[in-house]
Amino acid sequence: MLITTTENISGKQYEVIGEVFGVTTQSRNIVKNVGATLKNIVGGEIKTYTKMQENARNLAIQRLEESAQAKGADAIVCMRFDSSSISNDMQSVVAYGTAVKFV
Repeated sequence: MLITTTENISGKQYEVIGEVFGVTTQSRNIVKNVGATLKNIVGGEIKTYTKMQENARNLAIQRLEESAQAKGADAIVCMRFDSSSISNDMQSVVAYGTAVKFV
């Protein structure tokens, strides 16, 4: 499935099906959280959190695509991400866009 952040797909005509979402919430590992706290003291990238965010984005895109397929879509346009902390140890990531069908 074609997923794009643009509104238009060059050379394609399509009709809008509707909005689609892919959501995941990830929890931080308590042991890795301690390591991250120590890293926070000395500075630098906290690779365990970066990896968690990458995994969450990938899972959100996968769920977004599944949602669009369930609606019979050929593509998703205007795809965006949103993320937020739910508590001190949970992160939510949403991938959303507009499902379209080629005509």
